[in-house]
Amino acid sequence: MDGNSLFDIFSVGKTSLMNQYVNKKFSSQYKATIGADFLTKEIVVDDKLVTMQIWDTAGQERFQSLGVAFYRGADCCVLCYDVNTPKSFESLSSWIDEFLIQASPRNPESFPFVVLGNKIDVDESKRMVTLKRAQNFCESKGRIPLFETSAKEAINVEQAFQTIAKNALAMESDVELYRSG
Repeated sequence: MDGNSLFDIFSVGKTSLMNQYVNKKFSSQYKATIGADFLTKEIVVDDKLVTMQIWDTAGQERFQSLGVAFYRGADCCVLCYDVNTPKSFESLSSWIDEFLIQASPRNPESFPFVVLGNKIDVDESKRMVTLKRAQNFCESKGRIPLFETSAKEAINVEQAFQTIAKNALAMESDVELYRSG
């Protein structure tokens, strides 16, 4: 196995499944994130050990001023919305814009984002954001990868984080090429 890569992954939006992914625990009790939760997860991607430092801001607008301090040096941003809450989906564009302003990445047009539509385990009749609508949004924003997930049922969560880690690795390769060029 190749050496270890360390990446800062930021999660923003109205719903979060980071705790379920890292700790394999689901709680239906809502607990507001104050500032940001910090979690660490190691996974193997293409025979390479990847350590993800996950900063979960959980969409707490009142803490957005902390964004500059948190977001600088980000390797990937995960945008979360609740498929049953249209307002959370409609906030994704502003979250992207705000993140890019705060993080100031070298190449904002190629910065890796991943969109997670959470709570697909909820009764289909309560669903307010269709898969097609989310796909159209992601396509219009430069083909952002989209995963519909369930923290409660652990649906598509591992696959989403494999993609997040792969995108961060690709970004690292691009930076190395930039530095050596």
